[in-house]
Amino acid sequence: MLKRYFFTLLLLLIACALATAQTPAPDHWIAIRAGRLFDTKSGKLADNQVVLIHGDRITEVGPAEQVKVPAGAEVVDLSHATVLPGLIDAHTHVFGNGPDLEAQILRDSYQYRTLTALANAQKDMMVGFTTLRDLKTLGAMYSDVDLRNAIDRGIVQGPRMQVSTRGIQATGGFIMNGYSEEVPLPRALQVVDSPWAAREAVRDQIAHGADWIKLYAAYQFHFTDDGKMVVPPTFTADEVNAIVDEAHRRGHKVSCHAFGGEGLHNCINAGVESIEHGVDLDDGEIKMMIQKGIYLVPTLYHYQLDREENEKKYGGHSVAEVSERSFPKALAQGVRIAFGSGAGPFPHGTQTKEFEYMVKFGMTPVQAILAATTGAAQLMGWQDRVGSLEAGKFADVIAVTGDPTTDITELERVKFVMKGGQIYKNELK
Repeated sequence: MLKRYFFTLLLLLIACALATAQTPAPDHWIAIRAGRLFDTKSGKLADNQVVLIHGDRITEVGPAEQVKVPAGAEVVDLSHATVLPGLIDAHTHVFGNGPDLEAQILRDSYQYRTLTALANAQKDMMVGFTTLRDLKTLGAMYSDVDLRNAIDRGIVQGPRMQVSTRGIQATGGFIMNGYSEEVPLPRALQVVDSPWAAREAVRDQIAHGADWIKLYAAYQFHFTDDGKMVVPPTFTADEVNAIVDEAHRRGHKVSCHAFGGEGLHNCINAGVESIEHGVDLDDGEIKMMIQKGIYLVPTLYHYQLDREENEKKYGGHSVAEVSERSFPKALAQGVRIAFGSGAGPFPHGTQTKEFEYMVKFGMTPVQAILAATTGAAQLMGWQDRVGSLEAGKFADVIAVTGDPTTDITELERVKFVMKGGQIYKNELK
């Protein structure tokens, strides 16, 4: 009976998704007439442009008087709007539904959580994020691989995704507190406690379809009386090196969750591709990140939301205040930065607020836009398919009414969303 219930729910969800957009025929042509178009190479807006689309790919972009529109092509009039590439959120948790993570893990089945993950991914797409890098299933094992594959195969509608399956932690990392030791509890992450166990976990996750390996090099933290953030490491350097080496040997990238301290330093030394959060970077770590081309994915908005709770818990101190000092320093010295929100503990579809804080703490609006387009695409290794409006790339297009290069909050009001030549949202008709 229970399986039938979930199957029925899935069919209903698929039917609703398919009702909103139909896959374009391979020979279908679309011409988007853009009043202004954001050029990722120049960082400027070009007036009166046309984006010509055939099937799911862009074939030509240029001035309206130069682009020849085929007879019978569908014309989408965005002549009073600003057109941009589809946005990329490089740090999401679509399997997260608010801060009560323990309750979700203990209460909800993998099937139910996968359905809510689909709904969350669709919420993200409807505000402009046509591509996601999702960083662990929060206890739902390899369900993100199924979600990614179902989207890729056109079974359900959603953003393009790279996934990291279970995530990796050491004993004593993320643990559920307040339960009897006699009660066996599920794990939010895969636990390893030696270099060889770490290699086995990487092999297992890749075998199950992981695009990325996500490790938690630091988890707990506290503040000294004078406001210094103290972040003990979870893994030894040997364990981190084993995870990164095994992933790289198999052609996969590594994402490292670390606020600061020895754990973060171990990840930089090992050569991970991205530092998640990195709220307390010192000058030496910044220099090493630049030398190795390691990206910072800052998730600033998340910690602003947690600020009041942090201050109550840590005697007036917060992660937010530390990140406000560290982020501008990393930016000024030239660390590569990719947009990532950390959505999941807070509601999906609200993460465009991250842009506002990136600008507030030092970025120009253009830099923030590039972090969520070409920057995130390069981090993901998808610069040949997403991140800019160019011939040969997927027709992932968004539009706003104003000018986000002068007012970044325009990206909080996305009016048009297209992914792969399919229009999912158009409030500009």
